[in-house]
Amino acid sequence: MEFIDMHCDSLSMLLLADEEKADLYHSEATSVDFMRMKKGGQLAQFFAVYLPASGMLKQFGIKAISDEEYIQILRGYLFKNVELYAEQIQMAYHASDILSNRALGKMSAILTMEDGRAVNGDIDNIKRFYDMGFRAISLTWNVPNCFGSPNSSDPEVMAKGLTDFGKTAVSFMQELGMLVDVSHLSEGGFYDVARICKKPFLATHSNSRALCPHTRNLTDDQLRILGNAGGVTGLTFGPEFLNPDIRCKDSTVVQIARHARHIANVGGVECVGIGSDFDGIEGNLEISDCTKVYLLEDALKRETFSSNEIEKIFYKNILRVMKDAME
Repeated sequence: MEFIDMHCDSLSMLLLADEEKADLYHSEATSVDFMRMKKGGQLAQFFAVYLPASGMLKQFGIKAISDEEYIQILRGYLFKNVELYAEQIQMAYHASDILSNRALGKMSAILTMEDGRAVNGDIDNIKRFYDMGFRAISLTWNVPNCFGSPNSSDPEVMAKGLTDFGKTAVSFMQELGMLVDVSHLSEGGFYDVARICKKPFLATHSNSRALCPHTRNLTDDQLRILGNAGGVTGLTFGPEFLNPDIRCKDSTVVQIARHARHIANVGGVECVGIGSDFDGIEGNLEISDCTKVYLLEDALKRETFSSNEIEKIFYKNILRVMKDAME
């Protein structure tokens, strides 16, 4: 079955590889590439430009560069590869582009940003990133920025809402047609986003906190609010977001489907999607790359999802959100 994956960190992995090997058609450096996407029956992939934490590049022997230069490099990887393999894949900026590309027998790539710190408190940067082709921004990663505070085990941090700039920026993003992503955001920030947004918003890679206590997962209250807003959360395959013991290294389709069932029961099947977090996760992954997402279909059937509901989870829900929030 076709599917859309709302989050991967594959562009960052290319930076760690030899510049000459920054090829997204058949990549030894990533879990997602165009050849495997095609083999897996993938309709579209959200490719994130993840902004690394301070000092992270140095750990991998890469010289320090500005966020701006880093963004341009990773964006360049995607655009260059899409141009090189234009017969296989095209960029998509709206839901209609995904459907148009599909009609031509082509997959779609959507450019996103993980950690809005590069906005740097300047609303004009959001428009600039939009004009550069970005169509979603994860407001925070795991440290505070101009938008607000991250998910945290510290209750005081978790309760913090959006900054004044963050509130203005979220409204502007919705007006512009830039998807608002609350994965990694604090609970206080989530509730601010929910109050501000007039259109659906996303949690691109977050599971159920009732089943797994990781603070990046969503509570039942958050899931109900997300569902009522017409939004979607992406089932992520990372073990620490699936297991009651977040130290467990196992990720199975049974666990992923169990989260899907709980989320659907609480927020409605319309708020369930896929956000693998490939190349940002590790462990004993039953779905280890994009060719194996099909394994999830049978697991969802065993959780009593109908074929129509599985289609919604695999791609129709996110297409609806893109149409409602971006066009």
